[in-house]
Amino acid sequence: MSASVQVFDPAMCCSTGVCGPAVEPHLIQFAADLDWLKGNGVRVERFNLAQQPKAFVENPLAKQALESKGEAALPLLVVDGTVRSAGTYPSRQQLAEWAQVPCVDATQPEPKAENRCCSPKGTSGENQPKKCC
Repeated sequence: MSASVQVFDPAMCCSTGVCGPAVEPHLIQFAADLDWLKGNGVRVERFNLAQQPKAFVENPLAKQALESKGEAALPLLVVDGTVRSAGTYPSRQQLAEWAQVPCVDATQPEPKAENRCCSPKGTSGENQPKKCC
Protein backbone atom coordinates (compact mmCIF):
# COMPACT_ATOMS: atom_id res chain seq x y z
CA MET A 1 0.00 0.00 0.00
CA SER A 2 1.32 3.40 -1.00
CA ALA A 3 1.70 6.28 1.41
CA SER A 4 -0.46 9.39 1.24
CA VAL A 5 1.05 12.85 1.70
CA GLN A 6 -1.02 16.01 2.13
CA VAL A 7 0.62 19.42 2.07
CA PHE A 8 -1.26 22.43 3.42
CA ASP A 9 0.61 25.47 2.15
CA PRO A 10 0.29 29.08 3.31
CA ALA A 11 -1.41 31.51 0.98
CA MET A 12 0.66 31.76 -2.20
CA CYS A 13 0.10 33.26 -5.64
CA CYS A 14 -0.17 29.81 -7.27
CA SER A 15 -0.56 26.21 -6.20
CA THR A 16 3.18 25.64 -5.66
CA GLY A 17 4.61 29.10 -5.08
CA VAL A 18 6.94 28.45 -8.02
CA CYS A 19 5.83 31.39 -10.11
CA GLY A 20 6.39 35.10 -10.42
CA PRO A 21 9.62 37.07 -10.68
CA ALA A 22 11.12 36.10 -7.29
CA VAL A 23 10.76 32.37 -6.71
CA GLU A 24 12.11 31.07 -3.42
CA PRO A 25 14.66 28.26 -3.99
CA HIS A 26 13.28 26.08 -1.19
CA LEU A 27 9.88 26.05 -2.93
CA ILE A 28 11.47 24.87 -6.17
CA GLN A 29 13.26 22.06 -4.31
CA PHE A 30 10.12 21.08 -2.40
CA ALA A 31 8.06 20.94 -5.61
CA ALA A 32 10.74 18.68 -7.13
CA ASP A 33 10.71 16.51 -4.00
CA LEU A 34 6.94 16.09 -4.23
CA ASP A 35 7.25 15.14 -7.90
CA TRP A 36 9.91 12.61 -6.89
CA LEU A 37 7.51 11.12 -4.31
CA LYS A 38 4.76 10.86 -6.95
CA GLY A 39 7.22 9.11 -9.24
CA ASN A 40 7.80 6.58 -6.47
CA GLY A 41 4.11 5.76 -6.15
CA VAL A 42 3.21 8.07 -3.27
CA ARG A 43 -0.18 9.78 -3.42
CA VAL A 44 0.45 13.53 -3.01
CA GLU A 45 -2.18 16.22 -2.49
CA ARG A 46 -1.28 19.88 -2.12
CA PHE A 47 -3.60 22.62 -0.88
CA ASN A 48 -3.01 26.38 -0.98
CA LEU A 49 -4.77 28.46 1.68
CA ALA A 50 -5.46 31.28 -0.80
CA GLN A 51 -6.97 29.01 -3.45
CA GLN A 52 -8.45 26.10 -1.50
CA PRO A 53 -9.51 27.34 1.97
CA LYS A 54 -12.28 24.73 2.13
CA ALA A 55 -9.66 21.93 2.27
CA PHE A 56 -8.22 23.51 5.43
CA VAL A 57 -11.63 23.71 7.10
CA GLU A 58 -12.65 20.19 6.11
CA ASN A 59 -9.43 18.52 7.29
CA PRO A 60 -9.51 18.23 11.12
CA LEU A 61 -5.70 18.26 11.45
CA ALA A 62 -5.27 21.37 9.29
CA LYS A 63 -8.19 23.11 10.99
CA GLN A 64 -6.83 22.37 14.47
CA ALA A 65 -3.31 23.52 13.49
CA LEU A 66 -4.65 26.82 12.13
CA GLU A 67 -6.83 27.36 15.20
CA SER A 68 -3.96 26.76 17.61
CA LYS A 69 -1.00 28.33 15.76
CA GLY A 70 -2.52 30.37 12.95
CA GLU A 71 -0.57 30.63 9.71
CA ALA A 72 2.65 29.86 11.64
CA ALA A 73 1.55 26.20 11.42
CA LEU A 74 1.90 26.32 7.64
CA PRO A 75 3.17 24.58 5.71
CA LEU A 76 1.60 21.58 7.43
CA LEU A 77 2.58 18.12 6.24
CA VAL A 78 0.31 15.17 6.94
CA VAL A 79 1.49 11.67 6.07
CA ASP A 80 -1.01 8.83 6.31
CA GLY A 81 -3.20 10.88 8.66
CA THR A 82 -0.39 11.96 11.01
CA VAL A 83 1.07 15.48 11.23
CA ARG A 84 4.77 15.11 10.46
CA SER A 85 5.84 18.73 10.02
CA ALA A 86 4.45 22.18 10.80
CA GLY A 87 5.83 25.60 9.92
CA THR A 88 8.64 24.39 7.65
CA TYR A 89 9.21 22.48 4.44
CA PRO A 90 10.90 19.12 5.11
CA SER A 91 13.84 17.70 3.19
CA ARG A 92 13.58 14.92 0.60
CA GLN A 93 15.22 12.58 3.10
CA GLN A 94 12.50 13.31 5.67
CA LEU A 95 9.77 12.88 3.06
CA ALA A 96 11.27 9.56 1.96
CA GLU A 97 11.46 8.32 5.55
CA TRP A 98 7.88 9.30 6.37
CA ALA A 99 6.50 7.85 3.13
CA GLN A 100 8.72 4.75 3.48
CA VAL A 101 10.38 5.28 0.11
CA PRO A 102 14.06 4.29 -0.25
CA CYS A 103 16.30 7.32 -0.60
CA VAL A 104 20.07 6.94 -0.62
CA ASP A 105 22.92 9.36 -0.85
CA ALA A 106 26.12 9.13 -2.85
CA THR A 107 28.07 7.59 0.05
CA GLN A 108 25.91 4.44 -0.02
CA PRO A 109 26.33 1.48 -2.41
CA GLU A 110 24.49 1.89 -5.71
CA PRO A 111 20.85 0.73 -5.35
CA LYS A 112 18.81 -0.98 -8.03
CA ALA A 113 17.65 1.54 -10.64
CA GLU A 114 14.00 1.27 -9.61
CA ASN A 115 14.88 2.24 -6.03
CA ARG A 116 17.13 5.21 -6.81
CA CYS A 117 16.23 8.74 -5.92
CA CYS A 118 19.52 9.99 -7.28
CA SER A 119 19.84 10.68 -10.96
CA PRO A 120 23.00 9.82 -12.89
CA LYS A 121 25.34 12.73 -13.34
CA GLY A 122 28.93 12.82 -14.39
CA THR A 123 31.37 15.34 -15.73
CA SER A 124 32.77 13.28 -18.61
CA GLY A 125 30.00 10.81 -19.34
CA GLU A 126 30.62 8.51 -16.39
CA ASN A 127 27.61 7.39 -14.39
CA GLN A 128 28.10 8.84 -10.93
CA PRO A 129 25.15 9.28 -8.57
CA LYS A 130 24.55 12.80 -7.34
CA LYS A 131 23.49 13.37 -3.78
CA CYS A 132 19.75 13.94 -3.61
CA CYS A 133 18.83 13.50 0.01
